[in-house]
Amino acid sequence: MKLKLILVFCTALWAYSVNANESGNEVSFYSGTFDIVDKEGDDQTNLFGMEHKNPNLFRDTFLGKFSPVSGGFMTGDSSVYLYTGVEGQYGIGPLKIMPSFTPGYYEKGDGKDLGSVLEFKSEIKLGLEIFENSKIGYSYSHISNNDWGDSNPGTDNQQITFSKNF
Repeated sequence: MKLKLILVFCTALWAYSVNANESGNEVSFYSGTFDIVDKEGDDQTNLFGMEHKNPNLFRDTFLGKFSPVSGGFMTGDSSVYLYTGVEGQYGIGPLKIMPSFTPGYYEKGDGKDLGSVLEFKSEIKLGLEIFENSKIGYSYSHISNNDWGDSNPGTDNQQITFSKNF
């Protein structure tokens, strides 16, 4: 069931980016480690995900440039996290600094119980333009439920990302 949910989500995300009326959709694929600071080591696993943002929806504000972002990932233990939220973007030459906040749906699968299906992901991503319309990046994120669930163990994750504008 979870795999079907991820496949439907990724297919819809891909179809949206390919069929959008305006060009400029950015699709990112990422892979990394889920629960990198797990002291016992029993919940640490790999993760693979996909993310979408439309740079045409960026808005300049007095706090910087912001855009909606949506995505999802699956871990090696069949945990799934689907999210949508907002991402800021700040640039220093070719280096991009992108903090984000994305609430989402979490299904533990055979993996770590985060205490709730509603979880919040805070992330900081560093990206470097490597080719025209392409970036490679590193991100660090924390996911927790703000003590709204039965428990709140949280998880810290790190990823390597490749992004391409279409």
